[in-house]
Amino acid sequence: MTDIAELQELATTVRAVLTKHGDHAALSRAVDNDAGFDERLWQLLCEQVGVAALAIPEEYGGVGADLDTALVVLEELGRTLHNPPMLGSAVLGVQAVLASGDTAAAQRLLPEVAEGTRTLAVCWADENGWAPSGAVARPAGFGVRADGNALTGTAHYVLDGVNADTLLVVTEAGLYEIDATTTGVTRAVTRTMDPTRRLSTVTFDGAAATLLTADSAAITARLRDVAWAALAAEQVGAAEQCLDDTVEYSKSRVQFGRPIGSFQALKHRMADMYVLVESSRSAAYSAIANLDRPVTGETTLDLEAARIHCSQTFRSVTSEMVQMHGGIAITWEHPAHLFFKRAHGDAELFGMPARPLARPA
Repeated sequence: MTDIAELQELATTVRAVLTKHGDHAALSRAVDNDAGFDERLWQLLCEQVGVAALAIPEEYGGVGADLDTALVVLEELGRTLHNPPMLGSAVLGVQAVLASGDTAAAQRLLPEVAEGTRTLAVCWADENGWAPSGAVARPAGFGVRADGNALTGTAHYVLDGVNADTLLVVTEAGLYEIDATTTGVTRAVTRTMDPTRRLSTVTFDGAAATLLTADSAAITARLRDVAWAALAAEQVGAAEQCLDDTVEYSKSRVQFGRPIGSFQALKHRMADMYVLVESSRSAAYSAIANLDRPVTGETTLDLEAARIHCSQTFRSVTSEMVQMHGGIAITWEHPAHLFFKRAHGDAELFGMPARPLARPA
């Protein structure tokens, strides 16, 4: 676990860059451009802060920090809704390569990922989504099948899929690496409710690929754990920003001659929002702390609890944000609708725990 003071310093640095270069106007431009994210902002984060290199070991050109360090960046990105290739490439893509144990692939791919010049995209969902924890005989990514080193089928809901340089494809036969420009690969943007997070469909028609590991179960388990923890961190940042914006608005919006924040009923609602955000932060941080520990029933329970609670908190807080902002919150120019859409999109992203969390008697 990284030193807390270092994590706080990193968060401050990332927030400063996002405040200066990633305001709402920048987000609006990013949503409408071909890449789906602010490429200049991503370049600044890579060059000035080194965010893409954080979770990459030093022997592969990275910083060699623990995974929790990279998730601090995701928490700050959540506050702005910017969605550069941090989650899909620098976190999930890197973890997939490292989990494969293929050192040649790591040496070939990760130095450029650390520099921000190569983007990875993980294909591990079919048309029904991601396999839930505890699923039987239904490995995620089975929409793509391998015939030797040739891939056929369709992967759905791929982060950074359209712009990625390298695709990492999970099949029942294992994890494959494939150049995104290879003959037989077709990529298309998937229309979703959340315009700030671009997902893609990737179709393979006998495309030549390289096998990195045959252990698809271990890869999907690691990807699911990291994805849920990373998403929880991002949701905490976004929910906290919604709370901060709502409190600030309540101080300036005057009704009946008084700031609406002085009304007891609204104070209570904002206090409830605060409790939700802070309890979600505790749940997320607990799950993140367990990522590099041996998997046990307790660590799995913490992760699943974070997945559920952070998603519910984000949806609740965005709903309160919209209601307490009143009419301005339902205008296209105000960011409230984007947070609301992100919250409901996140609730489906990467799937949900397949069983209740209650411990057996």
